[in-house]
Amino acid sequence: MQHSNNQDLDRAIGFTIPAQHARGRMVRLGPVLDAILAAHAYPPAIEALLAEALTLTALVGSTLKDAGGQLTLQTQSAQGVVRLLVCDYRAGELRGYVQFDVDRLADGPADPTLFALFGQGYLAITFDMATSDERYQGIVPLDGGRLADAVQSYFAQSEQIPTLVRVGFAKNDGVCVAGGLLLQHLPEGEDGRERLHTKLDHPEWERVEAFGSTMSSDELADPALPLEALVWRLFNEEDEVRVLPAMSVARGCRCTPDHIRSVLAKFPVEEQRAMADENGVIGVDCAFCSTIFPIRVEELME
Repeated sequence: MQHSNNQDLDRAIGFTIPAQHARGRMVRLGPVLDAILAAHAYPPAIEALLAEALTLTALVGSTLKDAGGQLTLQTQSAQGVVRLLVCDYRAGELRGYVQFDVDRLADGPADPTLFALFGQGYLAITFDMATSDERYQGIVPLDGGRLADAVQSYFAQSEQIPTLVRVGFAKNDGVCVAGGLLLQHLPEGEDGRERLHTKLDHPEWERVEAFGSTMSSDELADPALPLEALVWRLFNEEDEVRVLPAMSVARGCRCTPDHIRSVLAKFPVEEQRAMADENGVIGVDCAFCSTIFPIRVEELME
């Protein structure tokens, strides 16, 4: 089964509900998700985990107003099945990978919980701003049933923004689709500020959250349902919902041969030779796209 042309995939939209002081974001991934997952042939549990992480990264990353800024989502766990999970989003480009213990995964349940995968793990969300050269990072425990719960906690704890996060993932006939919804409350007059602090009472948010909670994972992961149609399903009773221009999402690994050569060229010649094999070739393995790039040491001296 292949993705058909009339499906709404690899796209993100934003929207605002002015009367309720709320904003939202929806994303749905298809071929981009397939390409990232196919590079590694992950087991089903790891595949579903990374699909959720990529969806969350695209959801939060696409809210960046800084065109050159980057959002990185990374887990930290000392004793879990998953050793490392890293995803990042920059200028519409998405990438990610997982390192995990194959034996420990095999010994566990077929559908492991978040605790079974990470133990006492943590989620770090990092914003790197290109224009101001600033970095913001928040770290929250991997509590709850899903990664989406940890992202929701991040906004509540680190930025004091009431937030609802929903993610759906489906795989049919080998084809993967994932979708996500991010809803946030913004007090009157604060929309557009970089760092937001909200008031404690927010009755408008309770209404928005109640509607958002009705969105099912099946709807989010259904490529036949346009994202704009899902916004309409949720908020058609509102007087005004402003839908922002859509953004496309692409697979974006930055490991080109030229980039790798520029990195290696910064090492002293002695270290370059130490990294090379008997044929004078340095094999650089990109964890994101699972590709090995052979770079000859003599090329670095040109």
